[in-house]
Amino acid sequence: MINFQLVRLGLPAILLALLSLPAGAQSFRVQCPTSTITHPTAANNNAEPAYVGATFTGTAGYPATPAHVNGAIKCQQISGGDGYAAMGDGTQTYLFSFGPLSGITDIALGKPGTEFPSVFNVPFPVSTSNFLVPGDPATTIGAITVPLSSGQLGTLASYNYNGAVGLDYDVANTVSIYDISEAGNTVTVVANSPLDLNLQVGASVVIAGGTDIPAGYKGTFPVTAVNVLNAIFPPNFAFQYHATATGLAQVTVTSTGTASIAKAIDGHVDPRQIMDVGVMNGNIPAPLMAIDEDDEFFLTLTNVGMIMRPDLFEQHTVHFHGYPNASAFYDGVPDASVAINIGASFTYYYLAPDAGTYFWHCHITPPEHLQMGMVGQLYVRPRQNRVAPGANLYTARATQDTDLRTACVSANDILCSNPLPIANTGTTHTAGATYAYNDGDGSTFYNVDYPVQIHGFDPNFHFVGMTFNPEGFADMKDKYFLLNGRSYPDTVSAGPLQTQAADGVNHFSQPLPAIINIAAGTRALLRISDLDVSEYQTLASLGIPMQVIGYNAKLLRDQAGNNLYYTTNSITLAGGESLDVILDTCAARPLIVGTTTNDYTTCTTALPKGTYYLYTPNLDHLSNDAENFGGLMTEVHVN
Repeated sequence: MINFQLVRLGLPAILLALLSLPAGAQSFRVQCPTSTITHPTAANNNAEPAYVGATFTGTAGYPATPAHVNGAIKCQQISGGDGYAAMGDGTQTYLFSFGPLSGITDIALGKPGTEFPSVFNVPFPVSTSNFLVPGDPATTIGAITVPLSSGQLGTLASYNYNGAVGLDYDVANTVSIYDISEAGNTVTVVANSPLDLNLQVGASVVIAGGTDIPAGYKGTFPVTAVNVLNAIFPPNFAFQYHATATGLAQVTVTSTGTASIAKAIDGHVDPRQIMDVGVMNGNIPAPLMAIDEDDEFFLTLTNVGMIMRPDLFEQHTVHFHGYPNASAFYDGVPDASVAINIGASFTYYYLAPDAGTYFWHCHITPPEHLQMGMVGQLYVRPRQNRVAPGANLYTARATQDTDLRTACVSANDILCSNPLPIANTGTTHTAGATYAYNDGDGSTFYNVDYPVQIHGFDPNFHFVGMTFNPEGFADMKDKYFLLNGRSYPDTVSAGPLQTQAADGVNHFSQPLPAIINIAAGTRALLRISDLDVSEYQTLASLGIPMQVIGYNAKLLRDQAGNNLYYTTNSITLAGGESLDVILDTCAARPLIVGTTTNDYTTCTTALPKGTYYLYTPNLDHLSNDAENFGGLMTEVHVN
């Protein structure tokens, strides 16, 4: 064993100086791991695999290796702050609001901003002078103005940047070497500070120093072991690599040696870009989220503060309403979990629960923050979308009951929300077919889906919220009524609505369209949620029947397996409720051969093409506190 003592000349002081930098540089972080215990192989976590069986089986807890890898890893980052929105009558409204800090292209195109790690963990390309990092300044991506006009959306779609805003390579992590020892060509490096540097086997480590460090020890080496036992410090201070030479003669080393771990994507972000993009960039509704059953979802909330109310030190949280979290720590109710201060980030972790339509909101003084606009929609796609083509849907649904996390056997569980259908209809899965639920009989099949978020607000409450006046909670009464953050006729605008904010820049305040397009003879799933604070809301459909198949993310089915779907021309929701509704533009469908189930992919008699309406029959909700403009109405185009 040959020991080379390396003198530590000043480097610890440098490290201490680095640690004393402003806290903001370290407070904004994101987390999007490429692998986990449940999803162990990083290369496989960027697509949805076929569902073949339960991820974990048995009752003795979770083993180290899943029986089947299902689902994927999904990530998203949002900002908590403020913004503005414009109503159908031209009124500009101040918001407490969430905005997108990832998936910006998809959000601008009206899609969910939820991304795979391979998309999320991509820094903005800064390879030529034609590219500028968003936020430096935040108004340009090369020669393209941001936010874009509707006519520029095609350019943005082709540009296609959906990574986390401000994501950047962390600086090379450097520690001074206290001791190097050799056994054969295996070299053990002991640092004088813990190796909390995301150091992993296979990582590249650069060993450098003065001319008196033997050449065989210097260079770039792959780490072969971490947390190595050593006689000097605890194991987490040491790692090993293989030297190019063995049996080097002992020398006296007088200079300082360093071990540097190469820079990497590990959640480090540039706080300036976060602030430049996140400030005044609030959306209504809040950024859309969509995941699949068995996904692991990492959601980072970054609190950028409210520029129009600098007197408020408002915390924010994310609460998934009606969503069965495994731990209260991620529930977003501050009494039982955490709240995020201005200048900080926090990453929530969720396992995707049963399929259905949910919504999410801030849980800090909920009547205020919900009223001011901090509400958004989330939906979960079912496993049934991913079973093998030709598989019997009844059998595939029964297979899911071997997964104890989501098993639904009505004989054992009186709260079972999705029991097997009463009979095996023989329906099989067609490649590419999509369903609202794991129905087992294909009855929730749809061709296209639309999120429809109902929201109302009191304009006076928003005005005093911006002007430092006391807010009148007792007198709160909604007078403006919105579908996806828009009131008629803005609901039928195809592109994102822009609103000039107090910073003089137009922002995509209302990116989610509310217009519904259906090909004649096909089925559209409307994921409807009501996020009102003070009103019930009713929506009616004339000419196209509404089949209600789900309520509050639960399939409408009794414990015996009978479908309880019902057909109506109107639905009524209270704040905090959701409905899954199918608009079927086919008047007559044949039966699948050999079954008792309709063939939803074939239509013998389609409804007439044209424009239909989805609107509220509550006449005082058809305008925004005045006549002619605004209110809950949109168009359904049957093409």
